[in-house]
Amino acid sequence: MTLRKTPVGDLTEKEAKAELKVLATEIALHDAAYHTDDAPTITDAAYDALRKRNDAIEARFPALIRADSPSKKIGAATARGFAKVKHSVPMLSLGNAFSAEDVTDFVDRIRRFLDLDESENVEMTAEPKIDGLSFSARYEKGRLAVAATRGDGAEGEDITANIRTIKALPDFIMGDVPKVIEIRGEVYMTKQDFAALNAAQEKKGAKVFANPRNAAAGSLRQLDPKITAERPIKAFTYGWGELKGMEWETQWEFIQALRAWGFPINPRTKVVMTVEAMLKEYEKLGADRASLAYDIDGMVYKVNSVALQKRLGFVSRAPRWAIAHKYSAERAETVVENIDIQVGRTGALTPVARLKPVNVGGVVVANATLHNEDEIARKDIRIGDSVIIQRAGDVIPQVLESIAAKRPKDSKPYKFPTKCPVCGSHAVREEGEVARRCTGGLYCQAQSVERLKHFVSRNAFDIEGFGEKNIEAFFEDKLIESPGDLFTLERRGGRKKLAEREGWAEKSIDNLFAAIERRRTISFERFIYALGIRQVGQATARLLAQAYGSCAAWRKAMLAAADRESDAWKELTSIEQIGESMAEDLVAFFAEKHNREIVDALSKELTIEDFVPPDTAGSPIAGKTVVFTGNLEAMSRGEAKAQAQSLGAKVAGSVSKKTDLVVAGPGAGSKLKEAEALGIKVLTEEEYLKLLKS
Repeated sequence: MTLRKTPVGDLTEKEAKAELKVLATEIALHDAAYHTDDAPTITDAAYDALRKRNDAIEARFPALIRADSPSKKIGAATARGFAKVKHSVPMLSLGNAFSAEDVTDFVDRIRRFLDLDESENVEMTAEPKIDGLSFSARYEKGRLAVAATRGDGAEGEDITANIRTIKALPDFIMGDVPKVIEIRGEVYMTKQDFAALNAAQEKKGAKVFANPRNAAAGSLRQLDPKITAERPIKAFTYGWGELKGMEWETQWEFIQALRAWGFPINPRTKVVMTVEAMLKEYEKLGADRASLAYDIDGMVYKVNSVALQKRLGFVSRAPRWAIAHKYSAERAETVVENIDIQVGRTGALTPVARLKPVNVGGVVVANATLHNEDEIARKDIRIGDSVIIQRAGDVIPQVLESIAAKRPKDSKPYKFPTKCPVCGSHAVREEGEVARRCTGGLYCQAQSVERLKHFVSRNAFDIEGFGEKNIEAFFEDKLIESPGDLFTLERRGGRKKLAEREGWAEKSIDNLFAAIERRRTISFERFIYALGIRQVGQATARLLAQAYGSCAAWRKAMLAAADRESDAWKELTSIEQIGESMAEDLVAFFAEKHNREIVDALSKELTIEDFVPPDTAGSPIAGKTVVFTGNLEAMSRGEAKAQAQSLGAKVAGSVSKKTDLVVAGPGAGSKLKEAEALGIKVLTEEEYLKLLKS
């Protein structure tokens, strides 16, 4: 509504009564938009103005105060967001397969890892991949204790009260149950219920949802569980996280246990013995896809044997023993209206096609990646071209090809820039590199802004309220210029400066600084990832955290590694999966004074938790650095390394003074000689396996 300009002091009693009615309705709608839908429709300042107007009228006409008056709401409104829950066992993502060849490769990788014969079958379960929202429900002595969303895999949102409203999920498990079990599953909404919900939402003028997945996710993530209870959401369960007091030999046995306990399981889950059988189930499910009551986007294959699952373990952020076989990507035709160049945090110039908006699989797409200058040249993509674009699940839309027959006659090949479009510095492409990079470094505003965006992103510091627009605006106004400025903003008069900005009311300022305070303690591996060092992703950050233990030790080692003849350099390059190229980027980061200042400033403001290894009590190799060399016979090299890491060891690719143990099989060469020269303990594979059993 538009506030009346009539001063409160000039209102008649009749006018005041009518306006209070309108204000009560208006404010209630905005409360729902903000607190339940998490989608405010007006600024905080405009909302506060409505509340002040209401309070002023009530103060002048106390006899007119309504039963539904906003001033009668007891206490403060529910805080934005949910409490955080750390998963005791991470909720990892799945690797993807998009073709029959990908599925075959997946099974072949498992055989190689487990050192199985090519003819030996690996029994799998095959189940529909539901297009919904993942959750984990923890039961202690059979009783539901806490439930959470997947979040970033390590930490999710507490949705316990909301999960209790889903009738299909029991509050208490009857019968023989584990002491502790985390049930993993997916919340979804049927197509029929989705249509009915949207019709009801539209009828009352409320938000309608784009698709059943969004409707299910939005319904589960309600701050008021009563609203969740009114929504027709359902669930399927299919896996477990932490487990104490019970074991299963197979995935299928676990599914049957879920069924016996009363949990909903997908009836189309099957056990299959061969790749051919896996693909057959995939094709059958695909043929029935349109007629299913719920949306799916693929099929999930899991190794059925739990013992083999444990041997296979995990790689990066996904299990080796499971994969999602996705259905064909959605495609559409549109026009490239322009090509923009985005500059990333490492200076890489990435071309983005600005498209004539087109609907692809229920999502309106206006931008698509062109990857790099080689891809533009190979596909000959030009401004004005009609193109085919593709969107597969959550993958960024991409341009597949140009339709040459529809190309404008005056079309010219796209010329990739050799200067940064932001700072004007030269953009160079080093030998062997795909990307062209801006040489401006910290002088380039785009790189500084992108580094800040990465720093506050979900898998890094995950600071609520710091979206891209806020980062850009704060940087432009010099409120924040480096990561450390986030944690000193309040001391530097940040509250007053924000209050002077349009759209920043006291409530939103409080929320922002509370979010910053909640992130003053962070794990070492997340801290490393947040720094945005070139080539250092989440998996590498964890390897570094495991290798060095603390931020202070890591900083000292990276400075010492600047000497390529030093033990520090040898130790760095011996870490499994860290080669010389990545090591050079790490050393180069700490060689820059500005980066050292950022790390030091953050260290003063934060509690950076030392790396906590997995619970490996009783492991004879926990904390030790192990090198494998030669041919292993009882297991593959990959399995041996994964097993050692799961037992708390650090696996290195080369021998150094810090190596504790070398496991040497037949054919061991230079690594064995170096270990003997340094007096490092050497075991045969048989002796090593006996050590693990001791």
